[in-house]
Amino acid sequence: MECSGCCPKLLTDQTALEAVMINAATTAGATVVKPIIHAFNPTGLSGVIVIAESHIAIHTWPEINYASFDIYTCGERQLAEKIANRLHIAFDPEQTTRQVLERRPPG
Repeated sequence: MECSGCCPKLLTDQTALEAVMINAATTAGATVVKPIIHAFNPTGLSGVIVIAESHIAIHTWPEINYASFDIYTCGERQLAEKIANRLHIAFDPEQTTRQVLERRPPG
């Protein structure tokens, strides 16, 4: 999911971002294993919320008011949609694009 025109605080506030991502995961029905959020100098955040069902990753670019997400769930497409919807509400972007990839072993 690609979001532009996002809530500025969530692009720079490490604590707020972690709370929003954990909340999106848990309210969607995922089981949070471990959050890791890294703040860059001078600005921007990258992180992953490891969930029992796989992971949610984010990268922010506050200088252009943009965030990108990867929401990976094993065999549970509805869970990924619920997480994406909750993140969309929290980040309140002006524009959003989504791409769904079905992953399968080769062969």
